[in-house]
Amino acid sequence: MIANLIVWYLVFVLSTTCHEYAHALVAFKGGDRTAYEGGVLSLDPIPHIMRSPFGMVLVPLISFVQMGWMIGWASIPYDPEWGRRHPGRQALMSLAGPAANLILAALALVVIKILVANGVFYAPTQVSFTRIVAVAGDPTYRSPMGAAAMALSVMVNLNVLLGLFNLIPIPPLDGAGVVEGALPRWTGSFYRRLNETPMMGLLGLIVAWQLFSYIAGPAFSLVLRLVHPNISYQ
Repeated sequence: MIANLIVWYLVFVLSTTCHEYAHALVAFKGGDRTAYEGGVLSLDPIPHIMRSPFGMVLVPLISFVQMGWMIGWASIPYDPEWGRRHPGRQALMSLAGPAANLILAALALVVIKILVANGVFYAPTQVSFTRIVAVAGDPTYRSPMGAAAMALSVMVNLNVLLGLFNLIPIPPLDGAGVVEGALPRWTGSFYRRLNETPMMGLLGLIVAWQLFSYIAGPAFSLVLRLVHPNISYQ
């Protein structure tokens, strides 16, 4: 369990750090220096952990112990006035985080496909979130290559789910910022009122999680189809 926790946490921290760095980088390129001056325009996870210790450390560890997988969050500061002056740039900033997750998932998927093609990994009889490929002679993932197989499995699935979940257009998720910035005349005031409503953040997460429950299964099936196109899993 400790070994699994370490692999999970390393993948979670990498994925979350890249997500927030992408937000900060696009905001900086668009003229908002808030994240840069706050020290979180960085691929070093430490500034992000220090800014969000609850979402980056405590919640992921508790969720892993309770459920066997990790959830959590981080954030970067940005200037809302900058977003209102430049709605298109705000939309790009909001889109950058989920896009980073999907890029990470694609890179991990390419590595898996290469290793499968070369006989390093093979298709297991049973699959799970942490086991979409297996290593010959290592059913429990105890070898370095077994740990790599688990890490890549988690990297693909976690980042696909993070990317898709954050694209749901409900505050406080990134999808709301994308829609607000892309359609400012239609949605700007509506989303601002939602963001100013007490408890809207928690309610939005609950609603988004319910919607996401319908997305997660098909997304996992798509990943399996891409990794093992000639195998049908129940």
